[in-house]
Amino acid sequence: MRYLKLISILIIMGEAKRRRDLGLPPREKKTNKGEKKSDFFGNLSAKYPFLPFIIGGVLLTVLVFDLMNYYK
Repeated sequence: MRYLKLISILIIMGEAKRRRDLGLPPREKKTNKGEKKSDFFGNLSAKYPFLPFIIGGVLLTVLVFDLMNYYK
């Protein structure tokens, strides 16, 4: 009978209530504050998401003009 009561408590009751009834403190949340590294290119691409397309277009234009001048 005791085991059935324990099983029903574990199934019905949430973790917060179970910890409170057992006299345990609330569970601490895991945070990773120190692991996040921000680099220049990551911030730049987040701030200007269209920038890679502009740079790619400029480089393609320079390549085409350079090839045209080379084969002239």
